[in-house]
Amino acid sequence: MALLLRPPLPHPLHLRFLVHCLFSSSSPSSSSSSSSSSSSLLCFHRGALPLSSRSRSRLFSRTRVSGGYSSRRNGGVGGARAFMSSTLASEVFQERPGGSQGYGSDQIQVLEGLDPVRKRPGMYIGSTGSRGLHHLVYEILDNAIDEAQAGYASKVVVVLHEDNSVSITDNGRGIPTDLHPATKKSSLETVLTVLHAGGKFGGSSSGYSVSGGLHGVGLSVVNALSEKLEVIVWRDGLEYLQKYSRGKPVTALTCRQLSVESKSRQGTSIRFWPDKEVFTTSIEFDFNIIAGRIRELAFLNPELTITLRKEEGDASTQYNEYCYAGGLVEYVKWLNSDKKPLHDTLAFRKVTDGITVDVALQWCSDSYSDTMLGYANSIRTVDGGTHIDGLKASLTRTINNLAKKSKIIKEKDISLSGEHVREGLTCIVSVKVPNPEFEGQTKTRLGNPEVRRVVDQCVQEHLTEYLELHPDTLDLILSKSLNALKAAMAAKRARELVRTKSVLKSSSLPGKLADCSATNPEESEIFIVEGDSAGGSAKQGRDRRFQAVLPLRGKILNIERKDEAAMYKNEEIQNLILALGLGVKGEDFKKEALRYHKIIILTDADVDGAHIRTLLLTFFFRYQKTLFDEGCIYVGVPPLYKVERGKQAHYCYDETELKRLQNTFPANASYNIQRFKGLGEMMPLQLWETTLDPETRLLKQLVVEDAAEANVVFSSLMGERVDVRKQLIQSCASTVNLDHLDI
Repeated sequence: MALLLRPPLPHPLHLRFLVHCLFSSSSPSSSSSSSSSSSSLLCFHRGALPLSSRSRSRLFSRTRVSGGYSSRRNGGVGGARAFMSSTLASEVFQERPGGSQGYGSDQIQVLEGLDPVRKRPGMYIGSTGSRGLHHLVYEILDNAIDEAQAGYASKVVVVLHEDNSVSITDNGRGIPTDLHPATKKSSLETVLTVLHAGGKFGGSSSGYSVSGGLHGVGLSVVNALSEKLEVIVWRDGLEYLQKYSRGKPVTALTCRQLSVESKSRQGTSIRFWPDKEVFTTSIEFDFNIIAGRIRELAFLNPELTITLRKEEGDASTQYNEYCYAGGLVEYVKWLNSDKKPLHDTLAFRKVTDGITVDVALQWCSDSYSDTMLGYANSIRTVDGGTHIDGLKASLTRTINNLAKKSKIIKEKDISLSGEHVREGLTCIVSVKVPNPEFEGQTKTRLGNPEVRRVVDQCVQEHLTEYLELHPDTLDLILSKSLNALKAAMAAKRARELVRTKSVLKSSSLPGKLADCSATNPEESEIFIVEGDSAGGSAKQGRDRRFQAVLPLRGKILNIERKDEAAMYKNEEIQNLILALGLGVKGEDFKKEALRYHKIIILTDADVDGAHIRTLLLTFFFRYQKTLFDEGCIYVGVPPLYKVERGKQAHYCYDETELKRLQNTFPANASYNIQRFKGLGEMMPLQLWETTLDPETRLLKQLVVEDAAEANVVFSSLMGERVDVRKQLIQSCASTVNLDHLDI
């Protein structure tokens, strides 16, 4: 029997890219050499650059243009800057456009076939950037998973080919190939070329009792957005082959007899080449992003084996095989691998009215936040839904009932809130629903009201039974929850003290905050800088109309190791919460309450700057993770070098750019190179031109792509356990470029 290879849990590879970016003093582009193995934790997007020489690695995958302000200098620091207000902009847009003013029936377009997909691809795959590109893989992969959930497939093979195509093969029943009575074409061609054609609409005529696919558009969307697509089907001892291009068949469906040895083979193989005309980014699939999704699917389907291989020509091929017989129990263990659990993982299943509920949960003593992941028919519901609502309500009610029954909570007027009960909890809930109601094709939220009732009853029944049989575990959980309640009460007193001080000072904003005059949060941005020296330069160099500056004194608290009471007592944390308008941790996030919709972390290019940046990212992720989902968090990139030759000054953001500039000089040229070690060394005008000006600066937008892996990374890097970081350093020491270390 072949040896089953499993990726280590967690593997240092998942952390390598974040460590490289956050703890190396080298420039961002220095990671381009290892970008093929970068983590899927954070996705960066860079600001718009007018100079082609400022090319960056593929991680900065989408250009973002700063809107509202067009800032240029005519002279010194106090020079005039052009500004287009929202009122002026609306007046401009109200001007009558040129061209024909007629509007008749000849201007009503009717899109047929797959033309709507090519015309508006974002409606079907979310975007035409990197996320939409990988969504194509998920659409085909989910079809293979549906075969496994139906009990007909046990193995799925995913291959990332060297020519940037992807093939996905399963051993399920194979797509039907006989003539379809409605379209008068083969069923295979029907599902590939007709929107809303498939076998997953439910009812007696459906081919699946439970499936992630619902709308009958996934396969046809991939076909429409692919330059080429090849499909092979094995059924009834025959092999069927057909090729397509941009949604249209280019060959007829061919058939050949299989050999005697492979006569019993069945399944489907689809290989596609994404269309360069559709996608705005380069066609390049990230091995780790796809591996993260496959790992989830392997945890959710314990009877399934999924292999992922990346072909790299003569180089060594990346290969992983995923098979987790323990299912959700192993998933929770993987998420809590660097934490101290209070008890063994609790897992249970219940089937009611055709709805299957699987839950696995575990509390940890050294964690002060919760991790709750929800899945519906193996589709990750990132925005939650009724299954998550039912789980939260049942957990809170059950723990409070058991606490009062055991008389640990004696006062009648005291009850634990959901936030206190869930502190330190890691929980996975997976539901299988015959007729799920998702929001949109990207399926980010589950809407079935009946699911909430089933999940609620399931959790209450099994959790009550388990904790009554294990009173010691109940005592530990209640002790953890009561400590969370006490910390919350202390935090409330600290917040009230902060408010009292603010009232006495007749100002609710931190004293060091240099605010902007704009009152519209969408037009405002704030720079969080390191120290008073950098703060002074930034305050003088900024545009006061829309740019605010908040200097930090030293390093902020690492909230991964502290409870809420300690967090709210920290002065720098208080200043951040008040200045940004973040509100109270645990409350529903309201973007309209934010004072700035663009929060930019601007630190020095050294080890201390990288550490401060990491502490700030930890704070934002644990305190208000929705900031990442809303695209509010950015990292500013100041230049590393200033090269002066005569009266000309050039700014370089990394070693590569510096060498490229030096190669343009004559051999006998005389020039001076200055290495910026901190923002305080830069004059206000230099800081404006290189780092603050929206037209010339370089920004990286941070977005969480994989919440589960992000949680593991922050716990490993910033948690209390030192052995995990020690193992990480030992494993990744060979990948570090010693020239980039600030020693």
